[in-house]
Amino acid sequence: MITIVNNFRKRISPEQLFMISVLAVNGGNYLYNLILGRLLGPAQFSDAAVLITFLLVLSFVAMTFQLVTAKFSVLFEDQLFKSFISKIYKNALAIGLVMGALIVSFSTQLQQLFNTSSSSMFVIFGCGVPLYFLMSVNRGVFQGKKAFKALSITYQFEMLSRLLFTLGLIFLFNIHSSVVIAIGILISFVFGLIPFKFKSIHFKSKSLVPLVEAKQVRHFFILTAFYELTQIIINNSDILLVKHYFEPYEAGLYASLALIGRIVYFIAWMFVMLLLPTVVQLKKEGKETASILFKYIGYIATISITIVLVCLSFPETIIKLLFGQSYIAMAPLLWKYAIATSMFAISNIFAYYYLSLDKYLPVIISGVFGMLQMLLVIFYHNSLEQVVYMQILAMVLLLIIQLVFFRLDHKKA
Repeated sequence: MITIVNNFRKRISPEQLFMISVLAVNGGNYLYNLILGRLLGPAQFSDAAVLITFLLVLSFVAMTFQLVTAKFSVLFEDQLFKSFISKIYKNALAIGLVMGALIVSFSTQLQQLFNTSSSSMFVIFGCGVPLYFLMSVNRGVFQGKKAFKALSITYQFEMLSRLLFTLGLIFLFNIHSSVVIAIGILISFVFGLIPFKFKSIHFKSKSLVPLVEAKQVRHFFILTAFYELTQIIINNSDILLVKHYFEPYEAGLYASLALIGRIVYFIAWMFVMLLLPTVVQLKKEGKETASILFKYIGYIATISITIVLVCLSFPETIIKLLFGQSYIAMAPLLWKYAIATSMFAISNIFAYYYLSLDKYLPVIISGVFGMLQMLLVIFYHNSLEQVVYMQILAMVLLLIIQLVFFRLDHKKA
């Protein structure tokens, strides 16, 4: 048995091992959400969906630090790298403390805005925000250095601890509350720090990043932060707006729809993690990068078409298997929502590709269409079906514009 495992390890690359790990993590996160959906029912699940959405929003904000760390872990070496890492850890912790304090301070207002049953869940969540920012910088180092084994471990620990602790608390104490879910998320942030190199943080160190490199980091950070903001708007504004405009039961139904339909995006994220350091390294070596883009677009397009066809062919079966009979009303919208997320997933690859090459117009384009999607939902939300149609419209237009930009940029080159 040991010989078989060793032979398996030799045959697959670290990148392939990481992809397998990411699929396992996404599967675990899906299982976590599906079990919550079945245990809580549509109305209570809408509260859980707000917390899960807050977690996704936090992950996108913290992803700015992870991507910046990953990119400059490739470009910087020796003492410059150490100075950079020390500084970015300090900045990440400072921003995490500020954001966490804001969430705790406005917990009551957040409860009223999103019609949740408790404000305590926001207080508990806010306490974990600084840990998540430290965790993201730690992951950025692993990603940039292509330490995919350590990167896989940190994602696995976060997912497993959240799944086991949350469900353990629910089954042991029979408490079907959003506070329990918040506690599980907080615990997962602690475990997500493993493995962590505490020696990388030197709070009293005065080593400085040279002015030219510091300006380069700041410029990339600002553009990445802007792009992650567009990700937050496109990925999460629909759930939060539906929670605001619709009754808890309908919001819970929509949350189940979004969770199933977004499987395309979560799979695409795995390729983004591999894309950025690879493109940066190829650019550093003066090699062409378009072939890598086409490779990953091919993967995502194939996966997207397959998922849309499956959702079109067996919508009721999928809903019943994953969430149960209570959510069956969402079956007709499943394949339509999958189309919207597929368009976004492919557009996303273009944006991250150009972000890696320091070309920022696609990032601005994504921002414009992210705002367009949100505005369309704000003005047109007579039904859940109309909300989905508005997203399809915005994402199809975004993909068309990204393709046009690539063609013009490729011709110019």
